[in-house]
This record gives sequence, structure tokens and C-alpha cells, in this order.
Amino acid sequence: MKRLSLYASALLTLLLLFSSCGGRKKALLPNVSGKAGEVVVVMDRACWDGPLGGCLRDHLAADCPFLPQREPLYTLVEVPPTAFSSLFQLHRNLILCDVSPRIDSARVRFGNDVWATPQCVVRINAPDEATAVRLATDNMEHIINFIETAERNRVIENTVKYQEASIRPPVKKVFGGSPYFPSGYVLKKITDDFAWIAYETTYVQQDILLYKFPAERTGRDFSLETLLEHRNAACRDNIPGMFENTWMTTSSFATPSLNYVKYQGRHFAELRGYWEVHNDFMGGPFVSHSFYSEDGSEVITVEAFVYAPKYNKRHYLRQVESLLYSWSEE
Repeated sequence: MKRLSLYASALLTLLLLFSSCGGRKKALLPNVSGKAGEVVVVMDRACWDGPLGGCLRDHLAADCPFLPQREPLYTLVEVPPTAFSSLFQLHRNLILCDVSPRIDSARVRFGNDVWATPQCVVRINAPDEATAVRLATDNMEHIINFIETAERNRVIENTVKYQEASIRPPVKKVFGGSPYFPSGYVLKKITDDFAWIAYETTYVQQDILLYKFPAERTGRDFSLETLLEHRNAACRDNIPGMFENTWMTTSSFATPSLNYVKYQGRHFAELRGYWEVHNDFMGGPFVSHSFYSEDGSEVITVEAFVYAPKYNKRHYLRQVESLLYSWSEE
């Protein structure tokens, strides 16, 4: 009986050891390096200069939509396999391309936390470049979403860890839920149907707006016309400009894009466009998520916008847009 008890105890120890292996491995990994929005691409120079490199550049370095200046979706850094040292292995976003006749199983694989954490790694393995291009093209939407999700989750994780905890309770009281807000954000205004939270420095503003309106429970609730009508009304009534007879509105420079998104079980309408100040020269990009309230009686919109006239805006918009995905009723 004693021997049996010792055996059971040893077995339990082994089970606990193996069950915690993944967590221990992650805890032992170093933090990722590299700038947000960077992707290190590891491939032979011939492939980088050929169709495969062109395919990745055409998609991953395409113009980021709805930014005033041309900026790539991601900044690509090409590294030959012979130079892929420990310095690059710690990078936050990696695409590893292995094109060789010895490969008998062409595929794209996705992994996390291989050399560092929180890291995303995409591997493209193919016996020839034509097959690699086909694989990359067929999986490009998944590749972009994988990297975008990793970038977004890093922002959310840090935000939750270092949040400005005083903001969520009043926002939740009005809207039934709230995004998380990083340290440094302040609640500038809140009413019974509107809230404005902002992080402001000398030359950069990153802002979150929340507003709501009664739902009709028809197809019109999330039409472009309805969403723009309520956006412009909320901004006109709550966000004045610096001078008399000025207020925020939606720019007519380009028609905003409207997409319907499902994310972690939530459905929302994503509106992306430009904002401007009526009768003034201020402006910048915005993106919003609109969805039904928990009881379905109202449409809630959570919007991120950026004002950074002296700087490129991709990084600032990606940061504040990520906060929209942290919405929670808890």
C-alpha cells in the first residue's frame, strides 16, 4: 500500500510538471524585441528579389487604408537565413520562408512564442518558389490577421496590466460595458449617452468616443447612412473646435468604408474614414465599432481617432484602435 501511495504521488508530480510545461516555457522566454508594426522576413536574397518577395511586399507593405500620408501596412525587414541570429530570433513578428527541393510537404504554419514572448511566427515551406507564392497568396488573409491580432493583443495585454482603473466604472454605468484604457488616459466628458476619453501630449492626441442611440432593429441600424448620421450628430453636439462655429464631423474627402466583422463571438459594424473640423483645418483618421447593446434596445458605437499633424499615424491609430477590441461587459 505504501509503495502504491508513493507511485501515485510520483505520477501526480509528473502530471503537474507536464501540465505546467507550457506556462513555464513561456515564463522563461525573453520578451520580444523590435518596433510595433515591424515584420522580419527570413528568406534567400533570390526569393526576396523574385516573385515570393514581391508577393509579400504587395500585401504586407501595401498602403495602410485611410491614413492622410502613405504608410505601409507593415514595415518589412528582410534577413537572409545565414544572418538569422539570436538578435532577430527575438523579434515580435517573424515570417520564415524555406524554399528547397528537399521539402516534400508544402504548407504554411502559424506559431506563437517560439524564441520570445509574445511572439508570432509564420513559416512558409515549399519545394519551389512558384508553390511558395501560391501558398502565400492563398493564405495571405490569414497571415495578415495573425500578425494584426498579435500586435493588437500586445497592446491590450499591456493596457489591462497598466490600466487607468478609474475610467471604466463610469463608462460601464452608462453603456453597460467599456474598453480598457491605459495609464495616462483621462475622462474628458461623460453624459447619459456620450463619453470622451483621451490621451494628449504636445503634438499627439489619441481619443476614444462612446455614444449610443435607440435601435430600430432593422437593416438600417448599421447602414453607412445611419452610422454617419449619428456620428456627425454626436460629434457636433459634444466635440467643439478651437474657434467659434467649429466642431468635429466626418470628412467628405473619401467615403468611409463599412465592414461587418465577427470577433471572438461578437458582431459589429466597422466604420473607417477621415474626420475633420468644420470651418477649420484639423483632421485625421478614425475607426469605429457599432453593435447592439446587451438587451438589443440600443446601438452602441465605440470610436478611436488620432490627431498627430507632425507625425506618421499608423502606429498611433493601431494603438488606440486596439483598445476597441478590449470591450467587455465584465
